[in-house]
This record gives sequence, structure tokens and C-alpha cells, in this order.
Amino acid sequence: MGRLFHAIALGLAGAGIVHIAALLLVPHFASNDAWSRIAALGPEHDFALVEPAGRSSSGVIEVHDPEFAIAACRFDLGGGPVHVTAELDLRFWSVSIFNDRGQSIYSFNDRNSSSGALDLAIATPVQMVELRKDLPDAFADSIFVEADLSRGMVVLRLFEPDPGNRQAASAMLDGAACAPYPLQ
Repeated sequence: MGRLFHAIALGLAGAGIVHIAALLLVPHFASNDAWSRIAALGPEHDFALVEPAGRSSSGVIEVHDPEFAIAACRFDLGGGPVHVTAELDLRFWSVSIFNDRGQSIYSFNDRNSSSGALDLAIATPVQMVELRKDLPDAFADSIFVEADLSRGMVVLRLFEPDPGNRQAASAMLDGAACAPYPLQ
């Protein structure tokens, strides 16, 4: 009787461990993650407008606040640091950097920019050392983010409280750049 009880307890413990491990591995093996959904919007190193489900039929990304225009850009630091720029002339904007699993690693808003424009450089630790050795003029006013990752996403949110601002926000998002900067 003791052996039977021991075998059942061992079997239940093993089954529990397997089920917990399977649940914890779901995000790793999921194909509908943040990276895949942003990839459906456009090519890498290009800002793509994220349309709220109510404004478009794509519904790729769920947008909770209709008063924000949102654009996303996927990047790969394998080709060098990424330089993100945009001339933003609105009351409020914010930028978030996410890794390829959708976890936020850095964010800031218009209050952190001295000129009101977005000028951001994202680089790995090794690339950051190379950049700072001989800082190119293109990065003179940049906010530097050192990220220990190979690929990620930049999400830009612009406040657009009325229809007039929506057109201005869309025009600003069209002018936003998210380009790799090759190091020599």
C-alpha cells in the first residue's frame, strides 16, 4: 500500500512539474507575440502607423486610447546603432523601447528633449563605446540608450485630442525615421 501511495504521489508531482513548465514556456513559443504583430505592419527600420481597431479593419494591435496616434518601428542592432528622429510639434509625445518579447526596457517623453524634437540613439554596450570614441555630428543632441539586446521595437505615441491634431500627428509620424547607423 505504501508503494502505491508513493508511486501516485510521485506521478502527480511529475505531472504538476510538466504542466507548470509547459505554461511558463508558452510565451517563448507563442507565434502571435508583439514582434510578430508589429512585423505585420511594415518592414524593419520603418515606422508603421498602428491603427486602432475602430479606425481600421486590421486590428493588429489593440489600442486603448483613441486620442493617441501610435507608430512602431522594429529594429535590429546587428547592423549598428539605430538613430530615431522626428520633428514633433505637439503638446505631448512619448517614446518606449521594447525588446523583441514586448517587455519595456526604456521610455521617456517630450519633457526629456531639450528641443522638443525626438532624437534618440539605441546601441549595444559595445556599439556605445565605439560611438562615444568619436561622436558623429548626427548624434550631437541625441538621447543615448544602451540596450543589451539584438533586436527590439520603438513605439512612438502622439497626443491628438481633436481631428485637426490627428492630421498633424499623422504628418509627423510620416516624417519620423528609424534608421541604422553603420559604424566604421
